[in-house]
Amino acid sequence: MDKPFLAALFDLAVQAADPLTGIRAHLPEPPPSGRTVVIGAGKGAAQMAAALETLWPGPLTGIVVTRYGYGCETRGIEVLEAAHPVPDEAGLAAGARLLDLVSGLTENDLLIALVCGGGSALLPAPPEGLTLADEIAVNEALLASGAPISAMNMVRKHVSRIKGGRLAAATRARVVSLLVSDIPGDNPAAIASGPTIPDASTRADALAIVAQYRLDLPAAVMTHLNGPAADAPMPDDPVFARHEHHIVASARVSLEAAADEARGRGVMPVILSDAMEGEARDVALVHAAIAREVLARGRPFSRPAVLLSGGETTVTLRGRGGRGGRNGEFALAMALAIDGHAIEVLAADTDGIDGSEDNAGAFADGTTVRRLRAAGIDPREMLDRNDSYTAFSTIGDFHVTGPTGTNVNDFRAILIR
Repeated sequence: MDKPFLAALFDLAVQAADPLTGIRAHLPEPPPSGRTVVIGAGKGAAQMAAALETLWPGPLTGIVVTRYGYGCETRGIEVLEAAHPVPDEAGLAAGARLLDLVSGLTENDLLIALVCGGGSALLPAPPEGLTLADEIAVNEALLASGAPISAMNMVRKHVSRIKGGRLAAATRARVVSLLVSDIPGDNPAAIASGPTIPDASTRADALAIVAQYRLDLPAAVMTHLNGPAADAPMPDDPVFARHEHHIVASARVSLEAAADEARGRGVMPVILSDAMEGEARDVALVHAAIAREVLARGRPFSRPAVLLSGGETTVTLRGRGGRGGRNGEFALAMALAIDGHAIEVLAADTDGIDGSEDNAGAFADGTTVRRLRAAGIDPREMLDRNDSYTAFSTIGDFHVTGPTGTNVNDFRAILIR
């Protein structure tokens, strides 16, 4: 298996999502008077803060929240750490501090919001009448449901005092949001459930998601969703009149960087989509079918070729005790579908963590199934149990990077020799 080639494509994709480049292109003008304050949340928020500090012409203060172990050194911006993907007390305290900070600003101040994937779980802020335990229950139900990220965030933003534009609505300052998109389609209001950017979804839409995915939510949450307190501000609310936002990094740019690298190495790159959604195992079957067609018939692309895709798949939990994220599930399903074929795969999350584990993703090829069985592992059983972590750890085919400092969601490369 050509792991170095596939890993090089991943590395180029991550480098292309470096927030420093995008922030430089969208740096706002300092306010004529008043302060410039920074807030932020997400798995790359600390690195975004550090990048902003290197570019800003004057002093900066503020607070950003990132996942445990994802912090980095900053000068004036405080970095807090909290749990992801399930919220905790540290995140609750951080959310309260951000709300307190923005509410004290004036019309003369500038508030720069640094927002990227993971920010939704890192900023729990249950509405009046609900508790952190309620918000955790909502999050756990959504993560196990198989719902796409857009649907998850539609529910989350109606069970919060921060999401759905509420954090920006709490300040009188001018707000400039700089976003690293991990959302298929790059909808800015969906990134981290839109703490500074509202959308037009309603609590009726959130209730429809609850019904569609049969979410078992606490009674207090359902009471809240059925009442006017769940209503989020709308995009045409005058409070957002002076606000602006910019996407500074996205999956499309990262995939194009990987494609350029492949082309330079004599491999034809084909970007299928930067907005793939659906069950990880089902998306894997589609990728596998295309790869097998290329391998067997040389169509619709000549060989050697590498299929590239981004977006965010989902996993519906079917088993008990399984470990692993959506990229591991994709790779395991691919392994079963390409068994015996000269096809190689890397599926990994650009933030360096697949789900809640310590690997970014996994490699697979036409020998993976045979090697798993030789090690006493039934790959089909592992897939049925959502236990890709055990499968790939047994044969040493993890892709481990550690925190990357950015997050433009999943990266998939399928090499056909």
